[in-house]
Order: sequence, then structure tokens, then C-alpha cells
Amino acid sequence: MKILITGHKGFIGQNMMSYLEKKHEVAGYDFHPENLPYVKDYDWVIHLGAISSTTETDVDKIILHNYEFSKWLFNQCNQFNVNLQYASSASIYGSTTHFTEDGPSDPKSPYAWSKYLFDRWVTGIQPAITFQGFRYFNVYGPNEEHKGNQASPITKFTQQAKNDKKIVLFENSENHLRDFVCVEDICKVQEKMLDIKDRGIYNIGTGKVVSFQAVGQMIAEKYNAKIEYMPMPDQLKNQYQKYTCANLQKLNSVVSHKFKTVEEYINEY
Repeated sequence: MKILITGHKGFIGQNMMSYLEKKHEVAGYDFHPENLPYVKDYDWVIHLGAISSTTETDVDKIILHNYEFSKWLFNQCNQFNVNLQYASSASIYGSTTHFTEDGPSDPKSPYAWSKYLFDRWVTGIQPAITFQGFRYFNVYGPNEEHKGNQASPITKFTQQAKNDKKIVLFENSENHLRDFVCVEDICKVQEKMLDIKDRGIYNIGTGKVVSFQAVGQMIAEKYNAKIEYMPMPDQLKNQYQKYTCANLQKLNSVVSHKFKTVEEYINEY
């Protein structure tokens, strides 16, 4: 297949490029409003490019990049009969606890709102193409070091343990439970979905939760580091998801996949 990946220099994009180019003809695109992509000759576009920071406050910038450009790209794909996969986000669920694709949403940040608005828009039309949106849960893995404070806890804690011999957790981290999903599994699931014509939005997570405390302890034990605690910053309190767990019923109805556990990843890397 011929595949165009937007955001190919980002964390998930880098992993997707290196994984898919082993079997497919793959090209990359990074967003620039004066140099928009030409999609006509591709079989699929995998749209991963976005302002992904959950603390970004420039709403106009986020809407332009994450919403308006996504709509433009979708319309181009529909015009030239090119199928589309795109990255949505579990941040859409906010403080809800159902985590089902058709249930109510509760976006808390401008980033989450941009993803919610595009999901809402794309499911309200009847295109000719196959489109698949993926609500990623808490993705971690190789090539996310450049994300700094936006990197996953697995990567941040590992860097802290290696460099400082200590890991800093928020207070009450044993009560902060997340569905951590390895980026390698994201790539494998989306490749499987390329051969499936079902349209719609799908969760991608493991369907299991691990606490921040447990992640910190696993990494601390591996690198012989100590754990310290700090209060959660005020800017995070109103939008912080204390619990995420993907409902995989819809995804499991179309593909089969065994997800890697956090413990397996930490031991492997």
C-alpha cells in the first residue's frame, strides 16, 4: 500500500513510519499552512499530526491545526477516494468512567476539545471513503524523549531513575490509575485495521489499569532509585484524569490483538 503519514516526526509518527515502511510504501508530512499535502496517489492517509500538549492554551492555534486542518484533510481524502485513519484521544472522556465510544464525553482541555469536535464532525457525515478514528489511551514507548514534560510517566520516570537516581511522583499516586498502551501495539493494531473496511471510532488501550505508584516502583527497582513525592500543580488539577481504562468491545469485534504489559516493556527495555 501507499501510505501518507502526517506528523511523521512526532513520537507516534516516528514509530509508525519505521514500522510500516518495512511492508509498505510510506511518505511523511509535517503541517505547514502554506504547504498542504497532495493525497491523490495514496491508498491511505494516517493523520497523526497535531498539537498534542494538554497544557497548550492558544485555542486558535489548536483549532487551526487539530480541527480545521483535519477537516480539510478529510475532505481531500474523500474527494480523491483515499481512506483515512486519524488519531483521536481518550482525553475526550475527561472525568467520565464509561470509556465507550458512543457514550457521553467530557473534554477538559483545548486539546481534548479539538479532538472531540473533529470526532463529532466526522461521524456526522456520510463519506465515500473508509475512515477510522482511534482514541489512544496513555501511549508510551521509544522515541518520546523529546516530548519533555509531556512524555509518558514510563519514559519520564526512567529518565529520572537513570539520571538522578530518584523518581518524583504526585502525592496519592496509588489512586491515579491509567490504561498505559505501548506505541508498538498502536502501530500493529492500525496496520491490521488497514485491511478492514469498517468505519468509525475505536478505543486503543489494553483494557487494564496500572497505578502511577506501581509504574514508579517497577522502574525504581530496576534502576535502584528512590521515590519522592510532590503536590499536584494547580494548573493540572481541573483537567487531570485520575482513571482511564479502554472499553475494547468495539475494537475486539473487528481485530484480535494481544497487548504488551507495562511490566513486560520495562523488563524488555
